[in-house]
Amino acid sequence: MSGFSVDLLGLRIFISCIGLVGNVFLILSILKNKFSRVKSFEFFLLGLATANLEEIVIMNIYDTVFLEGYFIIMSTLPCRILKFLTLFGEISSILFTVLISIFRYQKLRDASLRSSLPICLDSIRSAWLVSGVCVALSLLLSLPIFFINLQGSADNTTRNTSNCPPDFFQCGRHFCPLINRFYKYLFILMCNLLPLIIVTGTGCLIIKVLLNQRKQVTSVTSVSVSSQTRKKGKGPGRQRSLIAVLAAMGLFQVDWTLYLIFQLAFFPDDLPFWDEMEFFISTSYTSISPYMYGIGNNLFSIKNLMRR
Repeated sequence: MSGFSVDLLGLRIFISCIGLVGNVFLILSILKNKFSRVKSFEFFLLGLATANLEEIVIMNIYDTVFLEGYFIIMSTLPCRILKFLTLFGEISSILFTVLISIFRYQKLRDASLRSSLPICLDSIRSAWLVSGVCVALSLLLSLPIFFINLQGSADNTTRNTSNCPPDFFQCGRHFCPLINRFYKYLFILMCNLLPLIIVTGTGCLIIKVLLNQRKQVTSVTSVSVSSQTRKKGKGPGRQRSLIAVLAAMGLFQVDWTLYLIFQLAFFPDDLPFWDEMEFFISTSYTSISPYMYGIGNNLFSIKNLMRR
């Protein structure tokens, strides 16, 4: 069992390092341009990468301080602060993913009719506004961690040497105060189920629009040479970006569907490696998605890296 724990610790360090490198790389690639020239989509990617980076760093600090038992802190305030920061980064990452999926669908929808006309979210002022709404919602949905009961049952207090249980909601099979239960299901509804529905819906709509556009292209028999060359110039990059977004959305759906299953079908008391499973599920998206977005949008290319 100790060897298994060591293997899990090594895997956690490996995933964390991948996530740190990917998100820092994505932030630096976007900020290489002047900030005034950053487009809305890149601005949303910047917010996502920052949230991912914050979540990975704080979650590792939280695990090191409390769950691994390297420090014993009897006050609940440091525990609540670290849990708040972890949840803030997690919710921000989820909301920015929802924002990116909605933005990409709006850009693609009726593209043939709108041509290159801008949408509302193309404005950097609108991008700032909706990003601020995402951050404010993340703060609001993370604040209840300061008010829920973290004392736990008598059985849990004998098993936990620290005063910070691994279950964020402290809602087990035999002990779950009303305020803890309310916050748990509010979090599941607002931060997991609703974003999953939106991301899945926009993903299906993006695929539907792509299929309709493909049918329209194949049904056209006479196309001018100039329009063909224009489509060749913009088509591959746009398609690669859409594929990257769809792949990241698919990873998001898999991760948070698993999270929902674990939260609704099991209790932390039943699973000895609950904190490890929660860590792997929540950080797999934050660690892998920056590579999908970066490669798909040509931000991780050698040409972009060598450009100063």
